[in-house]
Amino acid sequence: MTVEATALDGVLLLTPRRFGDDRGFFSETWNARRMAEHGLDLTFVQDNQSLSREAGTVRGLHYQAPPHAQDKLVRCGRGRLIDVAVDARRGSPTFGRWLAVELSAESGRQLFVPKGFLHGFATLEPDTEILYKCTDFYAPESDGAVRFDDPDLGIDWGIDPDRAILSDKDARAPRWRDWVSPFVHGGAA
Repeated sequence: MTVEATALDGVLLLTPRRFGDDRGFFSETWNARRMAEHGLDLTFVQDNQSLSREAGTVRGLHYQAPPHAQDKLVRCGRGRLIDVAVDARRGSPTFGRWLAVELSAESGRQLFVPKGFLHGFATLEPDTEILYKCTDFYAPESDGAVRFDDPDLGIDWGIDPDRAILSDKDARAPRWRDWVSPFVHGGAA
């Protein structure tokens, strides 16, 4: 597996090797022993799967606040999407900066989003499926969101934000400037 650092400290792009033949391919998407050698000594406790029927569906920007903050390893099982991580760690030199990466079933690339980052994605094709592992269980009392198209963040989602398909929760999410981050660089608030 290739592990690449990004412009946001802790956010990594992982590209598993694929072994293919005329039947298709095999790929190891996570190996705890090998990933610990890259500094990712994690225990995933929950796997999630999401299917978005329409291109232009946006889910995010989501987070779970401490004490249930989650590291996530995200990949696309079908279709294509833009995956976004936003540094929400107060005191971080990259606070408020974002990274957008295209993930697809074809490329097999994965994005590691550590605790302290907001996460979201926009689908680029119909029937796009996202799969992600989390290091903590879903806790409704810790669940939160920030507006995906916030002008202060200026994220390029690869779609027309005025035509985005949103949940009620995401449509009502607060703006970045009106939100107080529960995350602190180097620890939790």
